[in-house]
Amino acid sequence: MSSEQPPAVTGRGVTSEVGRLRSVVLHRPGAELQRLTPRNNDRLLFDGIPWVTRAQEEHDAFAGVLRDRGVQVLYLGDLVREALEVPAARAEAIAAVLAEPRLGVSLARRVRAYLEELEPTQLAGVLVAGLRVDELNARRPVSEPGLVTTLAAADDFVVDPLPNLLFTRDSSAWVGDRVVVASLAMPARQRETSLTEVVYTHHPRFAGTPMVYTPNLEHLEGGDVLVLSDGVLAVGTGERTTPAGVERLARQVFEAGVARSVLAVPIAQDRATMHLDTVCTMVDADAVVMYPNIAHNLEAYTLTPRDGDLHVEGPRPFLDAAAAAMRIERLRVIDTGLDPVTAEREQWDDGNNTLAVAPGVVVAYERNTETNARLEHAGIEVIRLSAAELGSGRGGPRCMSCPVWRDPVSPRRAG
Repeated sequence: MSSEQPPAVTGRGVTSEVGRLRSVVLHRPGAELQRLTPRNNDRLLFDGIPWVTRAQEEHDAFAGVLRDRGVQVLYLGDLVREALEVPAARAEAIAAVLAEPRLGVSLARRVRAYLEELEPTQLAGVLVAGLRVDELNARRPVSEPGLVTTLAAADDFVVDPLPNLLFTRDSSAWVGDRVVVASLAMPARQRETSLTEVVYTHHPRFAGTPMVYTPNLEHLEGGDVLVLSDGVLAVGTGERTTPAGVERLARQVFEAGVARSVLAVPIAQDRATMHLDTVCTMVDADAVVMYPNIAHNLEAYTLTPRDGDLHVEGPRPFLDAAAAAMRIERLRVIDTGLDPVTAEREQWDDGNNTLAVAPGVVVAYERNTETNARLEHAGIEVIRLSAAELGSGRGGPRCMSCPVWRDPVSPRRAG
């Protein structure tokens, strides 16, 4: 498998879920996963303690598959480090750390001094992997540490690690030539978007990119945002994305002229269905793979602009609403699994969370054998990916990728 990067590309823009993928942001798991313990993995939203070396091998294979298909892989860690060469980016990233109220005044001063003396590579490492009390004390010992430090255990985190950076889809998403920088709902993940925002604001490749959503707005996560076709979005609302977030996004994308319809799709508010892309992803310009236990019960409300405000219609079956908004006769559905038990198992193992690298070509976890067989039976090419360790954070190939640039989809494939 090739480890060479395809020729450099600098384009950006996403008008579908399935157009040929040209450029993508990934995050290679590293020291932040090594910070997970049985005491903190639940709080940090991991179902287990991954074997980091194997997770890295699996992720490298994922990146290699994409490169073999001509995709430029951009690593979030590199982008953050390069952005931190800009003084304003450093100041913003450090300010996001110090905004944590639990630090208190004395500890916040020490943390600021610690972070400000780090060069960009070191600073990027701490921002991602976190900082423990003993690590801070070793580098900046003080005679009067303050009450917060005095009562803390040596292995308590002053700066929490960000193991969920692995799932780059959640913190940002592209809609046309605009970027959505998400407003993450779970406390363990909220600082992630400070790094994403720094990249899109200050990195030379992205500086000046118009943002159509920012982290200070209502909760909205990238895993809930599907670009069904040029100008048509489906946005899940459930455990992570609020109805207010969907409404705000609709207003923003309509005003920016990058969408004409937004489908608000209510989903169950639980961990198994935390995002819309855990139950439904597009595998071709006119086809989706869906969790069969909800496929024909899923509903959508259609939001469109009218007289400077939002017009809401519905509910109606999601598949019907999507086809109407996309202006196609119907949206093909590929069920995941042959029976309810198999379907539930494979949905939990991210069977629906595929990443399209071209129309009718997807990357999927190999363990979802029934789902993959059904995809292939329907004419979809499946590139299988081993993910015994990557899956411990509850996310598949789509969750682990943020497409920056896709080719437009040929109209003949959307008919």
